[in-house]
Amino acid sequence: MRAETGRAELIASPEAGWPQFRGPRRDGVSAERGLLPTWPEGGPKLLWSAPGAGKGYSSPIIGGGKLFVTGDFGAEVRVLAYDLGGKPLWSVRSGDAWLNQYQGARASVTYRDGLLYHQNAHGRVVCLDAATGKERWAVELMREFGGENIRWGFSECLLVDDDAVYATAGGRDAMLVALDRRTGAVRWKVAQAETAADKVEGASYAAPILVRFAGRRLVIGCTQRQLYCVDADTGTLQWTRPRETAYSVLAMSPVLVGDAVFMAAPMGPPGQLHRLIAPTAAGGPVGVEDAWTTALDTCQGGVVHMGGRLFGSTYPRRGSWQALDARDGKLLYETAEFAKGAVLAADGRLYALAEDGWMLLLEPTDTEFAVRGRFRFAETRDRNAWAHPVIYDGRLYLRYHDTVSCYDVRAGAR
Repeated sequence: MRAETGRAELIASPEAGWPQFRGPRRDGVSAERGLLPTWPEGGPKLLWSAPGAGKGYSSPIIGGGKLFVTGDFGAEVRVLAYDLGGKPLWSVRSGDAWLNQYQGARASVTYRDGLLYHQNAHGRVVCLDAATGKERWAVELMREFGGENIRWGFSECLLVDDDAVYATAGGRDAMLVALDRRTGAVRWKVAQAETAADKVEGASYAAPILVRFAGRRLVIGCTQRQLYCVDADTGTLQWTRPRETAYSVLAMSPVLVGDAVFMAAPMGPPGQLHRLIAPTAAGGPVGVEDAWTTALDTCQGGVVHMGGRLFGSTYPRRGSWQALDARDGKLLYETAEFAKGAVLAADGRLYALAEDGWMLLLEPTDTEFAVRGRFRFAETRDRNAWAHPVIYDGRLYLRYHDTVSCYDVRAGAR
């Protein structure tokens, strides 16, 4: 007889704003209300637009009353700070830029207690003072843990809690590590599985989530070829689930759905829901049980869970947008009207930045994605508008390579 699964919940950052990739809970869902139900022709009011952010796909974050973003400038990647009016405050180097295919900064920074944490495309993890950009400490993941870079560069947006920074090192000496948030010292590390001795599980492109379940705090994330669950306090591996794809690309953050985790990836096995199982004995491991599957194969655009449904876009070519019933994975409806892209949920609607540069406001009804507004945010010859939208204090923040823009989306805004 299966043990009771208990209740699972995402552990949110205590910081105000949008302090990490995909928001306070890393789920792409904003708690804001009172936003415009429809947009005027041409989109909401543009408040400011700041050029000079460099080349990059990373999303902006907001913490401590400032906006932070990363960008590549020639041979170096930089972390940049702005005030919330778009005024540049400081810019500091964070190691080498990515000069291979798909050039541009990958990972967003994470804000915690006046500090910033960033991992560049070569696996350098750094802690910066958020007020000045001054470096506090740095750790080279490949050098410290015997790793190699992945095809399109380290891209993980670091998970940070009160005490630790969690990084999927993907090295021979450690699959996952927890670094002391204040010093960078190793708190624990998860060894590579013995069965993978001849096939090291490298890092992935996905950002992990932090979940509370059955009295445990769990880090749930991905290596190149698997979904993993690790006890955040002890570093004890709870379970893994294989997920091999054609190019070893796991780029979507896992999504918590009740007491289960949804994960999908392109050019591999179907998207799947994995139910968490509470330990059968005190001190025992958290288990997992595979549930429904779906054809949804989201890559880097993310999936959101809202109102008992999952929303995201499919991957091949232009892709389509799908709505799934979260109970059984059944496809409720889909549309190929828009290019695939990144999605955020707020106030009962979806904010979708399509990779061709169109920004859309969608209302997911019982039967369709009803368009409540759209505007051309960026002209993209390469269909590479990949940064995720951000909403904070009635403002919508968008980034396309060199430019970060801010729009007023409060109800009643003109």
